[in-house]
Parts: sequence; structure tokens; C-alpha cells
Amino acid sequence: LPAFYANIVLLNVSNLPFRLQKLKEMFISKFGSAPKFYVRAPGRVNLIGEHIDYCGYAVLPMAIEQDILIAVEPVKTQVVQLANTNSLYLDFSTSVSNIQINKTKPQWHNYFLCGLKGIQEHFGLNNPTGMNCLLDGTIPPSSGLSSSSALVCCAGLVTLRANGKTLSKVELAEICTKSERYIGTEGGGMDQSISFLAEEGTAKLIEFSPLRATDVRLPSGAAFVIANSCVESNKAATSHYNIRVMECRLATKLLSKSKGLDWKKMLRLHDVQTKLGVGLEEMLTIVEEVLHPEPYSTEEICKCLGISLEELRSQILSQNTQDVSTFKLYQRAKHVYSEAARVLEFKKICNEAPANAIQLLGELMNQSYISCREMYECSCPELDRLVDICLQFGAIGSRLTGAGWGGCTVSMVPTDKLNTFLKNVRKAYYQTDVQRLALEKNSLFATKPGRGALVFVEA
Repeated sequence: LPAFYANIVLLNVSNLPFRLQKLKEMFISKFGSAPKFYVRAPGRVNLIGEHIDYCGYAVLPMAIEQDILIAVEPVKTQVVQLANTNSLYLDFSTSVSNIQINKTKPQWHNYFLCGLKGIQEHFGLNNPTGMNCLLDGTIPPSSGLSSSSALVCCAGLVTLRANGKTLSKVELAEICTKSERYIGTEGGGMDQSISFLAEEGTAKLIEFSPLRATDVRLPSGAAFVIANSCVESNKAATSHYNIRVMECRLATKLLSKSKGLDWKKMLRLHDVQTKLGVGLEEMLTIVEEVLHPEPYSTEEICKCLGISLEELRSQILSQNTQDVSTFKLYQRAKHVYSEAARVLEFKKICNEAPANAIQLLGELMNQSYISCREMYECSCPELDRLVDICLQFGAIGSRLTGAGWGGCTVSMVPTDKLNTFLKNVRKAYYQTDVQRLALEKNSLFATKPGRGALVFVEA
């Protein structure tokens, strides 16, 4: 892929789009000088393929219109000053050559620092450029639409541009995936990949090792509607997400050992399938044969692997899962292998476009949701209620999207029923609750596949 600067958009200085013009004016008011460039990175909605990217399996997201936008001025002092158009997010400044990221407090500026540090370390920058940055975001925070990863990606691209470096989109995505782990989130790379690789008008099948993206044309007779449950879910602030990552890793170890593989080198459920050279259906059969539905204690895991508790903690468990006493391996592995199969089937239906494509895709989304709720246990009562409402008022398929435990649903709705659907969901879910009603404006909307990250420079 070409260097990222193929994606620079030149803007006529006398005719800046309204949002950029407003951001520029606020920047001048804040810092006393004008920004030299702007960087945008979109949020995303994952249509299907939940909690499987970190297991090595393909996912099927698309970029959305909502984004993170940053106005930037490189400066001679080695200081990065961060400000936000939203007064809820406090200003922050730090030495650009001594980046410290506090994992215990997932504050907004720490996500910027992840992207900054990732680029600095990749290039070994000994004398990095200081910057003044003003951020504006339209992605609802902690909604499962990837606001945090969009910020990491935006910061990575800001740092790249400010320091006069170039990378391909794929390289940027991989660096930003790794650097988000500085804040303690063991993500798999979907969010960062779609943020850079997205193209307007098409969803993408994102595959890993090596990273690649394939266009997936969605059916024209359906709209995808995002509905926010208004329950915030922050991956870095809770243990749910990282425990699931570890449960999948432990399932990988036990399945590998049962099949005589070198289990110490196996990290992802996809690795087991690759080594065995079998299909996803056969992997589901192996899960039934090898793993039991009851939770595994750390003692039982140690016995199965023939290691001590100390070895388990030091060699396998992550820092934030050291104190977990039981893990559900059967349920997590079953979800991952079945969800991976649903992603491939979803893409196949989109490519072949049979007459009943919308019905078939809706069924896959519904199956995905049930598996997320029952096997992966990443739903919550509000998401369950919202999915029920969406299906009741005409959605062909509806499911949670993002990590879960709050955040959003995505529903596939026939275009001729869209307006009625939006009206009824608004009435049934948002207008029955004062808190939700206050957030309603940005909580329910139809979306189309958007474009990936961009650099804007005034011509």
C-alpha cells in the first residue's frame, strides 16, 4: 500500500468546512496561533464478528461518520499540549520525550499518548517534535463505537505528520494496535485496522496475520441502524474484557495440549485450527470433546497443563488477571469458533446476493447476539431490552456491537421501514427514561460505510 500521505486532502483556506473552521477559531483562541494541519479518524460499527479479532479471526466492520478530529501545530518546545472542545475533558500537557501512561486511570489524554508513544518508539525518535493539539469528537464515549481506538489512531497519524515520517496504512494500523495496549487493553486490531483501511461505500472483511482488508458490498435494500443503550462500557476501566481475552488464551492452551501440539507456543484459538488443519465445524466438535461447560479453577488448569500456579501466573496470565480464580473456557471457545464461521457466511451471502440475502444476514446477526449473550456473557439487561425492541419494530437482525456490557446495538432494517422503525424505537426505549431522553439526539441513527483516516492541509 502507498505511504499514508497519498491520503492528504488539500482544503481551500477561504472555504474551510464549517466544523474545521470552528475548530480553527477555537485553536487560535486557545493557543494564540493557527493550526498547520488537521487529522481525522473515524469510529466504527462491527456488523458481525465480536470478540474474535484477538483470537486471530476475521471480522466485518465498517467506518461510520462520527469521528475524532484534531487540529495540530508543531512547536519548537518539546512539550505536547492537549485541549478538548468538550469542557468535560481537562487540558493536559507533558514532555514529549518522557511519555508516562497511567493504566489505572483511562483518561482521554492517555489514549492520545498511546498513539504518540507508538510512533515515537517505532522510529526511535530521540528528538520528537512538540505539538499543540485541540481535539473535537463526535463518537459517543464508551459506546462500543471505538472512540478510544479512533483517538489512538488519530494521535498516531498526528505524530507521524508532525515528525515528517511516512508509513503505509497497514503499518499504521499495526503500530496503533500495539500501542493501545500501553493503556492495558489487550485488543486484537479490528478497530485500528478499519479506522485506517475503511473506504466510503463498502464494509470490510478484516483479516489478520498478515493484515488485509477486502471489500464487502452490503445489500441495497437494508439500512444499518445504531442504537446506544446509554450504558457506558470502557474496556480499560473494567476487567471483563481482559478476562475474556485470557479465557480464550487458556482454552487455546488446553485444546493444544489435548491434541499433542506445542501448547506453550500457542496463543490464539485460530492457531489451534491452523496447526490441526481442520475446519471450524470440526473445531466446535473438538471443543465439545475436550472442554467441559463448568468453570475451570486455576488449580484444574495447572493440572491439565502440568504446571505450577506460579508458572501459570508468571508465564500465561496477564497482570490484570492474576487474581481471577475461575475461567469459563468451553463457552468462550464455542462462541469464537461459531462466530468466526458466521463472519465468513455473512461475507459469502453479501458476495452472492441471493434474493433472500437480507433475511439470511439478519439470521446470522441474531445468532451472533445470542452467542454473545449466552456463551460470551458480554451483554447487559439494557442491551437485551434494546435488541428485543429493535426486533419487535421491524429489524431483520439485531445484535450488540463492540465489546458489550453496555454500548450500542446494530440492527439491519429494510429501507422502506426505516422511518417507522426509528420513530417506534425512539418512543419505546428513549422516551420512557429521562436520562436516555437527554442523550437521544446522538443515540439513534442510520449509518452508511464511511471513509478511513485522513490528513487535512489548508491549500
